[in-house]
Amino acid sequence: MAYTQASNKAVQKYNKKAYSVITLRVKKGEETKIKAYAEAKGMSLNGYINKLIAEDMKH
Repeated sequence: MAYTQASNKAVQKYNKKAYSVITLRVKKGEETKIKAYAEAKGMSLNGYINKLIAEDMKH
């Protein structure tokens, strides 16, 4: 199935309705390190950050 402009628009509409965006600032070069660490654990950067937040909030 091809990723068309219409499907892109539908995904963007769903994401806008279902998710909030949080901006995170880190020092220059840290993003690369964090992203590499997340990927080494088999996770996306977003998934890694969400996992850390969820684990921290359990306490």
